[in-house]
Amino acid sequence: MRRKGWIWQVLLLVLLLVFLPQCSRKVVKHDRGVAPEEEKALKEERAMIEERGLREERERRVLEESLAKSKYPGIEGEVWESTLLKDIHFEFDKYDLTTEAREVLAKNAKVLLAHPNLKIQIEGHCDERGSNEYNLALGEKRAVSAQIYLTKFGVRGNRLSTISYGEEMPQDQRHNEEAWAKNRRCHFVIFSR
Repeated sequence: MRRKGWIWQVLLLVLLLVFLPQCSRKVVKHDRGVAPEEEKALKEERAMIEERGLREERERRVLEESLAKSKYPGIEGEVWESTLLKDIHFEFDKYDLTTEAREVLAKNAKVLLAHPNLKIQIEGHCDERGSNEYNLALGEKRAVSAQIYLTKFGVRGNRLSTISYGEEMPQDQRHNEEAWAKNRRCHFVIFSR
């Protein structure tokens, strides 16, 4: 009987030695909880983030290429002008924004929103008709009307400043209606980028 007990013990030990290592070799796959749909959504989100980064880099490059340094009277240092920021024009003796001016300002707002570090100055200009004092006041009203319109598009007010040059800096030196129409404008210069 003792011999049978001993055999059973050896047999049990052999079985344990054979089956126990096989149990420990089982590979247990852990489900991370990411469904195929979620994985696809994550890939799409990564692609969108990468595309946004590429688009921002492209916009930055386009802005840099559009910049030209300028020196303005009364301004210390240099400012930049960009071909991306278009001038707006006004009717004679008015500071109300025309439909065309609103469309241009909407495009300027997109540029400013795409480049949140830009700080600009909006210059109000007039033609030569009227007194210096009157034209300085009218130029300021024109600049402020443009500033208010840009803030309606979400451009923060602390990025915008205004100045009036009145009739002092005409774009066209001639003395006719065509020149005066060009001189009744708001011009945009960049102070910091």
